[in-house]
Amino acid sequence: MASAQELKIGIVNTDRIFREANTAKAAQAKLEQEFSKREKELVDLGNNLKTASERFEREAPTLSESQRNLRQRQLTDQDRDFQRKRREFQEDLNTRKNEEQQIVIERANRAVRQVAEAEKFDVIFQEAVYFNPKHDITDKVIRALNSSAGK
Repeated sequence: MASAQELKIGIVNTDRIFREANTAKAAQAKLEQEFSKREKELVDLGNNLKTASERFEREAPTLSESQRNLRQRQLTDQDRDFQRKRREFQEDLNTRKNEEQQIVIERANRAVRQVAEAEKFDVIFQEAVYFNPKHDITDKVIRALNSSAGK
């Protein structure tokens, strides 16, 4: 009988790569810097809207009907504007986050190939329901990714 050649497999935890790799951390910091000003503006806008709404609730009983209707319409317009800006912010953030994640994934895949070729793996899986920890090569991939981050 011919002896079966042992299959060398590895498992990579992509969640850990996104949490621990320097390129992923740099991407997260870049996104935070890029969007922090807009996020603060949105928070301020939301707080102003809340304050104006609370003031209207307090003053509504003393206002004439036309003043009440005018203020109600203004609050509705401000809320609609706030919701639109918040939605646009979230869409822009998600788009940029996907772009940055794609860059990290491409670099991680290159690092996985580098480790696989250097250590002669037959197959590398990026996720598994269960695996023996001895097959986890995530630390090696993170080290390879971090060492090639400047390249």
